[in-house]
Amino acid sequence: MSQPAVESDSSPEFSLEPQPFQSAEEKAEESRRIRRLQLMMTMVMQVIQQDRSLAVEQASAMVADARQAALKMFPDKALAFDLIFWPRLQRMMRERYRMQ
Repeated sequence: MSQPAVESDSSPEFSLEPQPFQSAEEKAEESRRIRRLQLMMTMVMQVIQQDRSLAVEQASAMVADARQAALKMFPDKALAFDLIFWPRLQRMMRERYRMQ
């Protein structure tokens, strides 16, 4: 497939102009939220994998709660969550509970 040619003038829909930079505080806050999300997801996955007394319903509720918490931290990133974490969580649930 050939790629479309990029024209030198910028249109309102697509611009090669740099986006406004985040302040140091905004970057630090975003980094904190990302780290918090990673930690939360690691904990959820570890509990699902290691707690043999955890029922499938409880694990499913943990997954749903983790997704809801992630979307509160990053409201506009539902697609990113579904692409990054959802497949891991599904695979883990299938392996742990022998689901199909």
